[in-house]
Amino acid sequence: MTKQRKVELVEYNPKWPQFFSELSRVISTAMGDLALRIEHVGSTSVPGLAAKPIIDLDAVIASRQLLPEAIHRLAGLEYVHKGDQGIRGREAFARQDEDTPKDGTGRKWPVHHLYVCAQDNAELARHVAFRDYLRSNPAAALAYAKLKRQLAQQFPYDVDAYCEAKTDFVNGILLLAS
Repeated sequence: MTKQRKVELVEYNPKWPQFFSELSRVISTAMGDLALRIEHVGSTSVPGLAAKPIIDLDAVIASRQLLPEAIHRLAGLEYVHKGDQGIRGREAFARQDEDTPKDGTGRKWPVHHLYVCAQDNAELARHVAFRDYLRSNPAAALAYAKLKRQLAQQFPYDVDAYCEAKTDFVNGILLLAS
């Protein structure tokens, strides 16, 4: 099924790392010792890179056996567990509304996607490797931004086609990163 929503790309926002830090702090506090770390991944994690204005967070746990407790703790912030959504071992969590995570302040949070992964998860490793390569290779980040802009124009209302068309570039970077 094609996702029919606008592919919105914006120029890099220097507030994205701050948004990540604030979200990470609330999520980390709720998860306690379950969260080994929380990674800022996706395009908003690469300084200077144009991106969809969505903060992607990967909360890392020691093993999948801890997932039920992670689900329970994140439910306390009113995140809803959505399963792996077709990516094995990467568990997605949806926001109830703009003030999720509910930390008692009533704050409206930036749009974000939260995932929980075990520390040995392949998708987590891919996210971090891709991010780290782009952070340390500005020419590759620039090429990726150019491709994303072209694809956003080519597939303005087809998120699936937009994402699929980036696959070869992403896989090429991951080969270079390994």
